Amino acid sequence: MSTQSSVTTIYGSERTEDEQIAALTSGDVPVGVYGLGKMGLPLASVYAETTGNVTGADIDTDVVREINAGRNHIVGEPGLDELVEELVEDGALVANTEPREVADEASIHVVIVPTLVDEAGRPDLSVIEAVARDIGKGLDEGDLVVFESTLPPRSCRDALLPLLESESGLSLGEFGLAFCPERTSSGRALKDIRGAYPKVVGGADDESTRAASLIYDQISSNEVITVSDTTTAEAVKVFEGVYRDVNIALANELATHAGEFEIDVTEAIDVANTQPFCEIHTPGAGVGGHCIPYYPQFLITQFETGSPLMETARAVNDEMPHVTAQTALDRLAARGIDPENATVLVLGLTYRAGVEEIRKTPALPVVEHLDEAGADVVATDPILDDTAVFEDAGATVMRGVTSDDLSPDAIVLVTAHESFDHLDVPAFADDDRPVVFVDGRQAATEYRDHDRVDYEGIGLHD
Repeated sequence: MSTQSSVTTIYGSERTEDEQIAALTSGDVPVGVYGLGKMGLPLASVYAETTGNVTGADIDTDVVREINAGRNHIVGEPGLDELVEELVEDGALVANTEPREVADEASIHVVIVPTLVDEAGRPDLSVIEAVARDIGKGLDEGDLVVFESTLPPRSCRDALLPLLESESGLSLGEFGLAFCPERTSSGRALKDIRGAYPKVVGGADDESTRAASLIYDQISSNEVITVSDTTTAEAVKVFEGVYRDVNIALANELATHAGEFEIDVTEAIDVANTQPFCEIHTPGAGVGGHCIPYYPQFLITQFETGSPLMETARAVNDEMPHVTAQTALDRLAARGIDPENATVLVLGLTYRAGVEEIRKTPALPVVEHLDEAGADVVATDPILDDTAVFEDAGATVMRGVTSDDLSPDAIVLVTAHESFDHLDVPAFADDDRPVVFVDGRQAATEYRDHDRVDYEGIGLHD
């Protein structure tokens, strides 16, 4: 337990609700936010603009230095540059490299550090647990700990609550614990946090649920939905990701039937979705990022109950980059071009357009597949600086590519960055033959009937 001087608390407070809200929004309740990455810094910023008293903790000294200088280190988050600068200038937001020091001073502790996955696909809670230990050492009566990091169901109950209790010497009831999952997408984080979706709150006891609900009712303009307990709230977040993974897998599997059906599967999906009980997602080159590919593993590998549907969906989605790459090779083979004599241009290396993130990006297995087949692989991405992993996989990476730089036999669009909208694909064709173009995102359908482009889209039959 810390030696923190008495501060205003929300958990267990005997003040009226209006008095608690006034204390929170006036800065009388110090807030610590642990983790200042892609989701953490936007969350800390919204907390700071609401309360005026936030200290963010991050062990990355460069991140802390940039924030304390009023600079946002996250790329592609509209409004965050200006907000961070303003909050730091006003003293509403500061950063610290020592989570233990932040825990000593805070009354509300908000954790949004990554949940890792090991090489076997099992969830690794080591970072979460390390933060929980630091918080536990600084925990005082009346403090509330809120986890926003995505967790396998039962993590709060079975792992984190006992850890907080053992480190602090306190018991639940003397402090509070809630799970309130982030429901945020890169590129729109501030909008999402401020209330694009209802906020889910589940407490380890009734008072934790009440206190967290009061806080998030000030943070978010949207509805706050309370659920029975922390485990239910954890499941809500994981279920959201699993639903999307399974749905995308269905769309991808349907897309593989396009040739045999001799239809555009995406057209059929779009029309099927006009029925209100149908909401099939869009097929594509693969599923990437730090969320959807990992969340099913929180259920598949963590519990004894079988998960054949989720496992199959994961396998289908993991195969799509190879399907995409092989489509390009098959088109080349149909024209008598051997992979070892072919140059293939891969467009887009990040997992999603406009987001500088490569975790589980489909582009990596696309590059590997093409390289293993013997093709000369050239790749480009307009927003990615660190491209070493793709170079190690066999690609020559260029910041930008035009037809003056390269004459590829095939082009594979993996990530539909906005700048690719202006790419003159037909210009890459030779005078005597069109260029093969595999559209992994149905983002360039205007080339389907172009005489200088041999177009093939995922799920689009020609």
